[in-house]
Amino acid sequence: MATCEVCGNDYWMTFEVRTAGDQVHVFDSFECAAHRLAPSCEHCGCRVLGHGVEDSGQFFCCAHCARQAGASMADQLRDAVGAHPG
Repeated sequence: MATCEVCGNDYWMTFEVRTAGDQVHVFDSFECAAHRLAPSCEHCGCRVLGHGVEDSGQFFCCAHCARQAGASMADQLRDAVGAHPG
């Protein structure tokens, strides 16, 4: 068994996540993995679990938050491409 690095739970179903920097992390749930690894939105503070948007090294959960924060390229960021399907 391994121990989750976030909550300390010693659990038989832990899993490892290897990052781009070749670091290995051990978690017992996706919640703990997201808590440790997901970036936070620079405007509202929520965890960016989807694609989000990035501007000059800053991460935002959506284009709206990037605009609200005054990101330098915010006027070019979009949450969806193309026309609404409905």
